[in-house]
Amino acid sequence: MIPATTPVEPSTMRRTMGRFATGVAVVTTRAADGAPHGMTVNSLTSVSLEPPLLLVCLTIGARSTEAVISAGRFAVNILSSRQEHLALRFARRGEDHFAGLDVTHGRHRVPVIPDAFAHLECDVERHFTAGDHIVVIGHVRDVCERDGEPLGFLRGRFSDVLDRGHAPAPWIS
Repeated sequence: MIPATTPVEPSTMRRTMGRFATGVAVVTTRAADGAPHGMTVNSLTSVSLEPPLLLVCLTIGARSTEAVISAGRFAVNILSSRQEHLALRFARRGEDHFAGLDVTHGRHRVPVIPDAFAHLECDVERHFTAGDHIVVIGHVRDVCERDGEPLGFLRGRFSDVLDRGHAPAPWIS
């Protein structure tokens, strides 16, 4: 028999997972009523290259989460190292994140963050509940990339992501 263990506290989970460096992105969409929505995320990963799928985790109950699910499409805007202010802007709850922000629109007619390091326009392939988040699988339909450096996140703080200057890892090429 395996002995019972003490449940992992949320603060311990947050602190420990904070040791895993991530990028920072803003998920954007346009609701059926035409209102733009967006939220900062760092739970983002590639799922498949063929077909091109990505996974993003969105907070249950957030207006932006509900808008992504109901719209059935969204953009993932990967932020550059110069866009920390946008990460903070879209992380604040209950505000008009787009007020005074000059956005463009992608092929899906969803708002796209200007000068993002990259953006991927997606259709919602499927979604499901996992704990306090909705896991969304997006089918990538269009991409845009720019030169620059990505914005990183480590131990609850923004960070730089530095290229070590050597050949790509063998599994990437």
